[in-house]
Amino acid sequence: QVQVVESGGGLVQAGGSLRLSCAASDMIFSIVAMGWYRQAPGKQRDVVASITSGGSTKYADSVKGRFTISRDNAKKMVYLQMNNLQPEDTAVYYCNLARTDWRLLSSWGQGTQVVVSS
Repeated sequence: QVQVVESGGGLVQAGGSLRLSCAASDMIFSIVAMGWYRQAPGKQRDVVASITSGGSTKYADSVKGRFTISRDNAKKMVYLQMNNLQPEDTAVYYCNLARTDWRLLSSWGQGTQVVVSS
C-alpha cells in the first residue's frame, strides 16, 4: 500500500478545468505504477487513468482527450489535469497504486471532491 493525500478538487462549471494533485509517502513510489480512480454517488469506484513508473499512460474511454495524468517522481507527486469537465465527471477522486488487481487494495485516502455544474 501507499499513503497518499489528494487535493485540488472543487466546484466548476461544465467546460471548465481542474488540476488534481496526489502527494505520496512511499519509499518505492518512483518504481510503481500509480492511478487516479473516481467514485460517483451510488456507483462503484472505477479507474480513470494510470501511469507507469516510466510514464506510459492509460485512460478510461470516458475521459480520453480531456484528462491527462502525469507524475513527478522526485516530488512523489501524481497529477490529473482535467479539461472540458462535464457533469458526469462529478465524483470523489482518489489516487492509489495502479494494479491489475486494484479492487483488492484496502487502503484509500480521503479523496478530493469534484463537482461539475451544468
